[in-house]
Amino acid sequence: MNKTYNPNKADWFELLKRPTQTVENIENTVNEIFNDVQRQGDKAILKYTEMFDGVKLEAMIVSPEEIENASNSVSEELKRAIQLAKQNIETFHIAQKTKRVSVETSKGIDCWQEKRPIQKVGLYIPGGTAPLFSTVLMLTVPANIAGCKEIVLCSPPNKEGKIANEIMYTAHLCGVTKIIKVGGIQAIAGLTFGTETVPQVYKIFGPGNQYVTVAKQLATKYGVAIDMPAGPSELLVVADDTANASYVASDLLSQAEHGADSQVILVSTSRQLMDAVSSEVEKQIKLLPRIEMSQKAIDNSKLIYVENHDIALDMINEYAPEHFIICTENEDFYVDNIANAGSVFIGNYTPESAGDYASGTNHTLPTNGFSKAYSGVNLDSFTKSITFQKITKEGILNIGNTIELMAEAEGLQAHKNAVTLRLKDLISEKSEMSNLKIK
Repeated sequence: MNKTYNPNKADWFELLKRPTQTVENIENTVNEIFNDVQRQGDKAILKYTEMFDGVKLEAMIVSPEEIENASNSVSEELKRAIQLAKQNIETFHIAQKTKRVSVETSKGIDCWQEKRPIQKVGLYIPGGTAPLFSTVLMLTVPANIAGCKEIVLCSPPNKEGKIANEIMYTAHLCGVTKIIKVGGIQAIAGLTFGTETVPQVYKIFGPGNQYVTVAKQLATKYGVAIDMPAGPSELLVVADDTANASYVASDLLSQAEHGADSQVILVSTSRQLMDAVSSEVEKQIKLLPRIEMSQKAIDNSKLIYVENHDIALDMINEYAPEHFIICTENEDFYVDNIANAGSVFIGNYTPESAGDYASGTNHTLPTNGFSKAYSGVNLDSFTKSITFQKITKEGILNIGNTIELMAEAEGLQAHKNAVTLRLKDLISEKSEMSNLKIK
């Protein structure tokens, strides 16, 4: 791994740069495929599936028979593990439910806010170098808790035209309404425009490579919402002399094996620990079946020594990691002051892989510095807030003149008239009532 000592703050930008292609290098390809899918629907999707995935599909929708065969092929032991993970994820996301927020802002003016589910959602599940059935749990569980009516899952087929058994089993277990064998840019385009087979959705979720990330961002130009820009995985560990070098190395490698474009970083106040971690990485990587891919990611990664924790914190907030592990004596310093991170893991016995699978938090997180502005997927990601208000006669009398003055100042006469007409009627009504009482 590349070692750097006490880098100047002016050099942090270059030092912390992600090993990703620029959007300009990808955007032309994404636009071309989007236009093709918009014009030709399924025909275009099948063409690009054959081109990129190397398989000519007879049908894109996964059949009930395929789901049954997939379920029978998954071991009972793994099924139990998936079910336990599902239970923990459900527990954490159910706890995120909020009640109606209601308040009387002024006498006679009741305002409230309620959550409603997004009715149609599309879930993208990567299936290339690693079939991420764990992501199925992370997306379908909150979608169901939120009450989404249509949950469409897209995942790329292998050379035999199949989706991984574990993905199909988990999708069926979690109540996905339709499973479709399509991946990459063409899957995002299908969910954006809708085709003969792929339903159009209102919001698209899920991680993917850089092409999928740019495709999701393009989808927003056509009125489809996305969870966040989520590209290649990344991890930053901060550690001092109290950290276990073997554990730290294993955490770095756990993210490195996601893909050659993943990035892992260690920021440390201990030179000795840095050297120990570097040695452990070299030792542990030799035992990994995905050594070639992991090595490419490690080549893009950094070991950075800084003199104190204040500098470390500033650097970490600047980097804004997707995953952030704290292995320091004073862990509260980082817990209390971290501003930019997707998900935080605290202590020597909290590996990042716990969050990836079974602790209960969601592993669909913002990458590439987007944690400065985006949250990871949560229950609210599958809902939208609708505000309501009801104003009584007393209420409109109390606030009416304020609205009239503001509308007139903005030059919006119709806005003013909508209030003035009501006020005149109410004033007239009050006058009539007074006259009746006098008589």
